[in-house]
Amino acid sequence: MTNTQVTLVQIDNYGPWTVTPEPRREADLQTMQSRLYADISQFVGNRGGYTFFTRFDNMIAVTNGLDREDHALLQESVGNRYPVTLSLGIATGTNPVQALADATARLQEAGSAQDKHRRECLEGRTIDDAYRADDDVQIAHFDVINATGNYTDELNAFDTFIEIEQGYAELMRHMRYAHDSLSFFVGGDNVIVVCPDLEAADYEEALAHVEEAVDVEMQVGVGRGKSPRGWLRRQTRPRDLSGRRDPGRTRVADSLRSGITELRCRVA
Repeated sequence: MTNTQVTLVQIDNYGPWTVTPEPRREADLQTMQSRLYADISQFVGNRGGYTFFTRFDNMIAVTNGLDREDHALLQESVGNRYPVTLSLGIATGTNPVQALADATARLQEAGSAQDKHRRECLEGRTIDDAYRADDDVQIAHFDVINATGNYTDELNAFDTFIEIEQGYAELMRHMRYAHDSLSFFVGGDNVIVVCPDLEAADYEEALAHVEEAVDVEMQVGVGRGKSPRGWLRRQTRPRDLSGRRDPGRTRVADSLRSGITELRCRVA
């Protein structure tokens, strides 16, 4: 059974700040957002977690291994170096979607995201070390089969982006509503999905659904760990089988071997 710790990272009163005392240049805002994400990602990553930029003013992190003191230190560090502050909502659970909903509710109960009086809230709880387990986190890494040959080397960069994003959008929606999972585009043709305790058949179903819905063929590797860092060490990466594929068919090559599920595409 998984036990995912999720942190919602929200910039305090960000919308009003961007236009006070006068509208700030959009390019400057985008630069600050990207730098802030990079610093948060490094801070959380150095402690075993994984941060996803999501909307930039609202970021989502898997923070198994970080305690409340770590979260408070992140707020202090950002407050000392940026013209904005962060509020953090933390929750845990066997279902990452529900954990995020609980983390969100904690911040919403503390006040609106645009409430100038709500600053640097730290709400929620973390998993005590005594209750952590080696298989708390299940994360899947999806990517597009032969993205270079099918898209990058055949289409212009924007049309390639459209094709990749169509696959991501369909996967994101399907994994959210069919499998209670959180999916995040992380660049290139890669999507990281934070999952509850799913089986190999669930991933096979998701691959088939995306291919049928938007005609994008994907593959997936899945790992379990005590934290996202543990997952990265144990993950089975998707294997790029760039030859022809038997449409709509996948097979489980090593089912639940050492806590890892590997799905590979069947080549015709």
